[in-house]
Amino acid sequence: MTFIKINEDKFIVKSDISVLDACKFIGIKVPRFCYHESLSIAGNCRLCLVEIEKMPKPLASCITIVSNGMEILLNTPLVKKARENILEFLLLNHPLDCPICDQGGECDLQDQVKIFGNISSRFFFNKRGVENTNCGPLIKTIMTRCIHCTRCLRFGYEIAGAEILGTLGRGENTEIGNYINNTFNSEISGNIIDLCPVGALTSKPYAFQTRPWELKALETIDLTDSFGSNIYVNFKELDILRVLPKKNKVINGNIITDKARFSYGAIKEQRLGNFFYFNVATTNFEKQNASFFIKKMRLVANESITFLINDELSLENVLLLKLLAELFPKLKIRRVKGSAPTSLTTNKSSVDEFLNKELKTCFLISCNIRIESAILNAKIRTKSLTQKLLAFGLSNTFNSTFPVTFVNLHINNIVKFLEAKNRFISKNLINSCSPLIVISSSFYNYLKSTTILITMIKEIIPSSLFFNIELHSNSVGIAFLNVPVLTKKDLLNCGNLFAINLDDTLKLRQDLSKNKNLNIFWFNSHLSKLAFKANYILPIPSIFEEEGTFFNLEGRPQRASKIFEKKLYSLKTILLNGFELFFSKKKNLPYAKHINELIEQPSLFNKSKDSIIFLKNILLSKSKSISFFEKSPQKSTIEDFYRTNQWTKASSTMSECSQKKQKENFNFLEYK
Repeated sequence: MTFIKINEDKFIVKSDISVLDACKFIGIKVPRFCYHESLSIAGNCRLCLVEIEKMPKPLASCITIVSNGMEILLNTPLVKKARENILEFLLLNHPLDCPICDQGGECDLQDQVKIFGNISSRFFFNKRGVENTNCGPLIKTIMTRCIHCTRCLRFGYEIAGAEILGTLGRGENTEIGNYINNTFNSEISGNIIDLCPVGALTSKPYAFQTRPWELKALETIDLTDSFGSNIYVNFKELDILRVLPKKNKVINGNIITDKARFSYGAIKEQRLGNFFYFNVATTNFEKQNASFFIKKMRLVANESITFLINDELSLENVLLLKLLAELFPKLKIRRVKGSAPTSLTTNKSSVDEFLNKELKTCFLISCNIRIESAILNAKIRTKSLTQKLLAFGLSNTFNSTFPVTFVNLHINNIVKFLEAKNRFISKNLINSCSPLIVISSSFYNYLKSTTILITMIKEIIPSSLFFNIELHSNSVGIAFLNVPVLTKKDLLNCGNLFAINLDDTLKLRQDLSKNKNLNIFWFNSHLSKLAFKANYILPIPSIFEEEGTFFNLEGRPQRASKIFEKKLYSLKTILLNGFELFFSKKKNLPYAKHINELIEQPSLFNKSKDSIIFLKNILLSKSKSISFFEKSPQKSTIEDFYRTNQWTKASSTMSECSQKKQKENFNFLEYK
């Protein structure tokens, strides 16, 4: 601990921290532009100047380390005059376009000039203009407003791993730009909009929409992937206009993916708003009211019914289906293949545990972590810059943002590596203290035994950290509830299929075409080509119109909020009326108590009965392990980061990003 003196007041602070951090810890605000807690220190804006006794001139507080007995002065005439001069220099070439700037009302430059600036300027020459930089379809640039804080540069190098922007020129000719006209090729590029303290970098979809003081904000979670990032949704009346990150040190920090930030337009695009049924006589779809479909559901309630769900359904809705399955003996619940087996979801590591441990070795098994989990990829890159990280990719190569040694192993060779029969990689696994092991959901498609993989690693290194990357928002929760995967036998013996919130994929089209006598009830929030093969189409609320509980990839339960009410029947309302189950409004449903326990006690997830059964059944022999695996090469399950589920496919902004990405990666030599 260190004793310091700030404005004649004595304080005790931590040692080896900057003066700016010490003032922030005490509660004293020091103006700054270039400093950000998530980035390295640049010290180039000079707005955080403070006066320190026995020093001949003011010093930048962000790069000055506190020492015992240091006396710091923040409000002396010298400090005030220095801040006025710095702000006057920053405004020399800054345009006077605040009335049309999207940053107006949230601009740090406006706030700092109002508090610390001068009332007049001594500059009487023409302002300098700068050419705008092309950063892609998501980021709008007006570089004349740039004050050269270099936050966007440091974010691209340190977190995103995309060194597109740089500082050009010197002195009066300094500007932020790029040598080659490339877009900001990163899955988390939109975060530089939040980092920019002025209006130089703003959101293109949000441009000229509204003012920030006209917006309302609600907290919720991101459901476009399995990371469960915390977000703020800003809306005006019934229109969602932007999505911003909510700081959460335990999960996503203060960054979110571009899918979470820009896919909100899907709430109005390709939406289902009416009930339709296929009229065989006219061979067309016709509109009907909800009561017509409820009567149809009551007719088939006692017949064989299969509820087919994906891994994006909330825990409450899945438990409601389980309740129906207990009351109706011919009813089954199945999920689309592609999520993690239950045995693998019980060995989770938390992001907080990963951040606090010293990381030396990382193994990426059958995953393209950059597009499958962009936030986790950014955290590993940040770790690799501060610590010496030895990373191995046991899969096909991909454009990684941190150094990775790729070894393209087959499934059976991965088992040999775990049995210490691979000299090159097994040695690093055995010698590592707490290795990080990231397993993709694509790896589960090759497994015939779901227990042997983690069993082997746990026997070798009990302190290893696991991250099972799921593709969907509630893969862990649905696997935790033991929902079986749909098989060919289930599909052939099924008479009525209730397809709930499914993504239109080629695999699903092939599966449903195997039984031509299926009576399909299609429940979805968006329209797709597969919906026209159903007998009945029923609209349900989207992810921003219904609340629910979701497990993220580390097994942490989180609550998604309802942003605004949509005049649609919820899935619960349709099913309860269709199966003639009427519950009193004052009474809680039978599963409500179970949900509350999961939310209040996250540790309950690791102490479930499934975990105990799993530990009792780890009795497989290593000598027979190779026979449990297929001889197949490793490949990621997704190739397009921007179109991974029904929600992102409906967004026109995500479609534009996907097309732009495909054009940049197109190689004409391969198609000669």
